[in-house]
Amino acid sequence: MPELPEVETLRRDLDREVVGKKIKTVEVPGRTAVKRQPKKQFVARLEGAKVTGGARRGLLLTLKLDTGELLVLDVHDGGRLRRTSQREEIAKGTQVVITFTQGGQLRLLDGAGGLDAWVTTPEELLEEVPELAHLGLDPLEEPISWTTFGHLLLARRAKLKTVLTDPSAVSGIGPVYSDEILHAAGLRHDRLSDGLTSQEMRRLYRALVETLHEAAKHRGSTLADGVYGDLAGRPGDHQGELKVYERDGEACKRCRATVIKTRVGGGKVTYYCPACQV
Repeated sequence: MPELPEVETLRRDLDREVVGKKIKTVEVPGRTAVKRQPKKQFVARLEGAKVTGGARRGLLLTLKLDTGELLVLDVHDGGRLRRTSQREEIAKGTQVVITFTQGGQLRLLDGAGGLDAWVTTPEELLEEVPELAHLGLDPLEEPISWTTFGHLLLARRAKLKTVLTDPSAVSGIGPVYSDEILHAAGLRHDRLSDGLTSQEMRRLYRALVETLHEAAKHRGSTLADGVYGDLAGRPGDHQGELKVYERDGEACKRCRATVIKTRVGGGKVTYYCPACQV
């Protein structure tokens, strides 16, 4: 499941490869991606429009059209985006094919039914996805200070992993990067957010910012499921840098103790080092 660094990589790719292109035709061969509006309406609102900008709202990708509307793409539940030539064979699981007047296509793929794509206005988007109005800090979108982050921790009496994966606290972090951030900070997942020392809060802040920026720099992580790839279909480069995630039974890269896999609230899996995370 893509998290913030992976979706940010796709945003940057779309900005480079799709923004400025005019849409010639739209085909919807799949049945699951376009479910919020009739397919004919989806196609009609896209064809002839020019893509004038791209943005990311949490884990939602939006492409601004010269009609004043937005093409919204939600890929965080397993969807994939591909920039291809028209000659390339249509892959299994292709849900939407957008062809540009200048040549080339943007294809939306999904084999599990998690991809969501629709056309809307900026005002309607907030009504359709009300949680966008309550997104928390976004370290890849704008700089944050450690004091702002510290106040957030003190205001919430919750376990650290719960805080990191709460989109109203920090946007776009899931199981992979929450475990990596906590390992980098040397803190256990079940420590309470309002019980950290000032030094520990600084460490967690630094780990949060550095982990996410480093992962985005390396174009995200492609895990064993192979779901995530960039706009060209290439895997990320960051998975080899992961210190604890999916490394249970292996030696911690910092202290050489054995990484543990455990289940916390709701059965969620957590990976950590019991020796150097305290």
